[in-house]
Amino acid sequence: MKFAIVFAALFALAVAGPVSQVADIVRSDVDVGPESHNYNLETSDGTKAESQGHLENAGSDHESYVHKGSYSYVADDGVTYSVSYIADENGFQPSGAHLPVAPEALHH
Repeated sequence: MKFAIVFAALFALAVAGPVSQVADIVRSDVDVGPESHNYNLETSDGTKAESQGHLENAGSDHESYVHKGSYSYVADDGVTYSVSYIADENGFQPSGAHLPVAPEALHH
């Protein structure tokens, strides 16, 4: 059940760029199994999303789902924004040139 919730939330995030028009799906490859998934999506407005994930340490106290992927979209300003991410036992960790980066902690 956790997999379905996480997958649905991250998929929604992956395609959640600014929407100003209706786009057609030009490519959609989806393979979802009980312990893994793989998908690729491309729409006519330039939006792209891809994701792979798998269950680690199945059946143990350290069971977790590792989800890696990326998405990109063309914003209203004509710029293509891209985000790569990993979601695992450490949470959702996105990276992209347009995203702010937290300063490194000072070591004393």
